[in-house]
Amino acid sequence: MKYTYYPGCSVKATANLYQESIDSIAPALGLELEELEDWNCCGATAYMSVKELMSFAISARNLALAERFHRDVVTPCSACYLVLNKTNHYFADYPDMRKKLGQALEAGGLSYSGNIKVRHILDVVVNDVGVEKISTLVKKKLTGLKVAPFYGCQIVRPEEGFDDPDEPESMDRLIEALGATSVEYSMKTKCCGASLMGTEEKLALKLCRTILAEAERSGAHCIITLCPLCQMNLDVYQFKVNNMFKTKFNLPVMYFTQLIGLALGMPARDLGLNRLAVKISGQNKSIIEGA
Repeated sequence: MKYTYYPGCSVKATANLYQESIDSIAPALGLELEELEDWNCCGATAYMSVKELMSFAISARNLALAERFHRDVVTPCSACYLVLNKTNHYFADYPDMRKKLGQALEAGGLSYSGNIKVRHILDVVVNDVGVEKISTLVKKKLTGLKVAPFYGCQIVRPEEGFDDPDEPESMDRLIEALGATSVEYSMKTKCCGASLMGTEEKLALKLCRTILAEAERSGAHCIITLCPLCQMNLDVYQFKVNNMFKTKFNLPVMYFTQLIGLALGMPARDLGLNRLAVKISGQNKSIIEGA
């Protein structure tokens, strides 16, 4: 199965362990991800609030470049998924916007007809590869491991998304296919604060505390997510949460691709697990890596 791969900025920098885990599991899952040449930043969600037309234009450039290959565009980032999808919808539904974007692309020697489908890599893994097939590839069943899936607020928001916006279950199904237990808790589609961590840190830390508290209360040994910002906020800033609120959270926050890699028997180092801020150590290590 071959796809045009749009990595986005985060997995090339702060979230490169996400990319490492994707690179590790893709061949085993039969996925060929061909990186889009000369891609540019999608602008993320903040730029849309500042210069909407410019944001759509730079996103449309990526779609125009990808359209030449006549296959789905896959991204691992929730913000990229949302922005590229929104650009696609506006291009299709609003003639005035379509005209403006066409003019912008023409100035750069490009054109776009709107025939690209944007997908998140979780969608591809769960629905193209399939949880049934993945279960047959498991070499180390994660029995006894309790996992809290955190979808965040962006992945489920597009109008025509691949999962239910209120009760998504893609990662839940995947967790069960790996032999682990998906725990029920109320915060799996809530906001972690995202980029507010850079402008309203106290508010973002409060949001993270609530998510971590609910995951811990559910009995989870770890959290898995699919978004670079969500992973960073819940992992890297977990120490600040503890300092501010006098809590003692010690929940490793992994990417769902890392969990797949563990179940497929891949070394933790190859999956970037050694570079998590909240280390898999002590009892967590015996439960997660020894499951």
